[in-house]
Amino acid sequence: MIGPNLLSAVSVEGVERKSTAGPTSDLVNVNLKINGTAYSLDVDPRVTLLDALRERLHLTGSKKGCDHGQCGACTVLINGRRINSCLTLAVMHEGDEITTIEGLANGDELHPVQAAFIEHDGFQCGYCTPGQICSAVALLKENHANSDDEIREWMSGNICRCGAYPNILAAIKEAKTKTT
Repeated sequence: MIGPNLLSAVSVEGVERKSTAGPTSDLVNVNLKINGTAYSLDVDPRVTLLDALRERLHLTGSKKGCDHGQCGACTVLINGRRINSCLTLAVMHEGDEITTIEGLANGDELHPVQAAFIEHDGFQCGYCTPGQICSAVALLKENHANSDDEIREWMSGNICRCGAYPNILAAIKEAKTKTT
């Protein structure tokens, strides 16, 4: 079904209906700290963090997969906790520390999880990889990498359609040895 905000006018059975989408004055200002950089954006209060990252700030590492919080491709870190950025509004994160895949490396030095994913070929098509890596970084900080089963359980919110799970598991185990 087409919502009223998608079109400026929709004709249904000969009756024209005007959109209820408001003018640009409905924008709100939000100050976001992303990967250590402060951004001030005027956004529609309904814009998701994922859309603000990708469309407004051109930080396209976080992927839009299902847009329902089921695949984990959009996972970012907010104050060190993993969040599906497609399920949260940008305006909710004023003052939060947001880290995307683009912010994990230290200059040219990859984060240990990034390096381990490369070493263990923890990706195939690569679409889910940014979300997998951000989730793995949080998992290690949360100390949820004490067994293969625990890693699998805590990574279960991130789906890899290619089935690179054994390599992802190996990468996380390797990264644990380098981050502790």
